[in-house]
Amino acid sequence: MTATVPTHQMQALAAELESAEASARPIEPLSERFPGLTEADAYAIQDITLRRRLAAGATLSGHKIGLTSEAMRRQLGVEDPDYGYVLSSRVLRSGDRLPASELIAPMIEAELAVELSRDLEPPVTPDQVAAATAAVHASLEIIDSRVRDWRIGLIDTVADNASCARVILGESTANPPALPEVGLRLFRNGEQAATGQGSDVLGDPLRAVAWLADTLHRYGRRVRAGQVVFTGSLHAALPVVAGDHVEARFEGIGAVSIHIT
Repeated sequence: MTATVPTHQMQALAAELESAEASARPIEPLSERFPGLTEADAYAIQDITLRRRLAAGATLSGHKIGLTSEAMRRQLGVEDPDYGYVLSSRVLRSGDRLPASELIAPMIEAELAVELSRDLEPPVTPDQVAAATAAVHASLEIIDSRVRDWRIGLIDTVADNASCARVILGESTANPPALPEVGLRLFRNGEQAATGQGSDVLGDPLRAVAWLADTLHRYGRRVRAGQVVFTGSLHAALPVVAGDHVEARFEGIGAVSIHIT
């Protein structure tokens, strides 16, 4: 895909989103201010931010896929999945504490995360992803829009790194059950708040990873050995605030939790 907006304008919009994240102060929707922005423009803005951060010393830990469940696409009013990058500095471990003051309007999602043992070279099938899977992790993702009041369409969330804020890795297994059959129970402050199943993610989380590998290829990027792919939420995202404790339990995989302080 080819970007349609001048590079200097995309660089300015990328800088706005970076500043909004650093200050926890949201900006107005890009799609409203610049209605001509295309999906290719949005991915170019995301890529500018990634390149800046890597040049400043950040390391790429993996990727996230968004809007893979019908529930999430319905919640945000879009039709297609999207993707973002995951930096090592954004990866937390189960049981960690995350200050709410670092975020704007956070929500949480429970996801299956696939760790890869080798590179994925397009075209990719779910069977090839399965053969390249080193482990599957129980995980949570904190999503947080740098766009005011979550007034986002696909263009806004793509440019904003698919609204990724933090990811949390929990227990894992090298011999997972069939991922479409994995059941989820999500608890917030001890009460069950959501349920889901692996099949809620494009029918199979491995299909989501294959989609990512093929889509990244179109933008000149790859899914590499050692990277972790967060495959998308099994349920509609839930808001979280300071004081919340969230735990996700995945059948046959394990559990993961986070404290919002």
